[in-house]
Amino acid sequence: MKLTDNVVRNYRVAKIFRENTDRINRIDFSSDGNTLISSSDDDSIVIYDCQNGTPKKTLNSKKYGVDLICYTHAVNTALHGSTKVDDTIRYLSLHDNKYIRYFPGHTKKVVSLNMSPINDSFLSGSLDKTIRLWDLRSQNCQGLMHLPGRPVAAFDPEGLIFAAGINSECVKLYDLRSFDRGPFTTFKLTQDKDCDWTGMKFSPDGKLILISTNGQILRLIDAFQGTPLQTFMGFQNNKGIPLEASFSPDSRFAFCGSTDGRIHCWNTETGVKVAVMNADHPGPIQCLQFNPKYMMLASACSNMAFWLPYIDD
Repeated sequence: MKLTDNVVRNYRVAKIFRENTDRINRIDFSSDGNTLISSSDDDSIVIYDCQNGTPKKTLNSKKYGVDLICYTHAVNTALHGSTKVDDTIRYLSLHDNKYIRYFPGHTKKVVSLNMSPINDSFLSGSLDKTIRLWDLRSQNCQGLMHLPGRPVAAFDPEGLIFAAGINSECVKLYDLRSFDRGPFTTFKLTQDKDCDWTGMKFSPDGKLILISTNGQILRLIDAFQGTPLQTFMGFQNNKGIPLEASFSPDSRFAFCGSTDGRIHCWNTETGVKVAVMNADHPGPIQCLQFNPKYMMLASACSNMAFWLPYIDD
């Protein structure tokens, strides 16, 4: 089955889970698409089985809190940020709920955490105005960049370069093998006066970069030239909060949640809004991702919703 405008319009909520008592702050699919992991402000980590549509396991991190959870390449381990005690990043075995390693260094809240698509490297960005490059095998930071403002960062799908968004006005691209020499290219964009960049993602084909904000606008730029391609608007964000935006696996569609519980979808080539999907989420949809292997979408406020295309016979 191929994703088309019509298929996207026929997505419906297949299942709603109410495992959490507070906002879900991050979701991440495993690379094989079989499971989804979530972290919540209620200090819990929930793992879902995507094929059966059931919660599989719940772990708690009452001491440190849990934020920005993401899978590593081993399916039973994950990384997460902390909401209590300090701003250390923690490497967790999901099998026995024990910490494998701690990554100290950031002095303020970590707002960006990304695993390399190809190896054990990961990137973290913090309100202490630094981006750090790490390796899972060592608690020592492998590289450190000081920035003039809040960072957002992302790996490209091949794991060879990463993009850093600086001060909500420029994107710098770094080669991972020589990033201490500085960026190999910089794209300057017009600054949005009334919002800040809060997220950044490369499209799965590596050709596009999607920038999400805490306002009512998303930007799509060319990943090679930095040319602005599309501006996506018309969704509600009246709380000034970060709303996650994501690509479909074929890079043809971009999705974003809203504070009124709806999901908006645009065609990345034409910029046309394809669908507005009503999710009946009681709170703002701050987490939204497409399954990398199956035709499934997940959206979350304090509830988690799994979406599937509904096809009339």
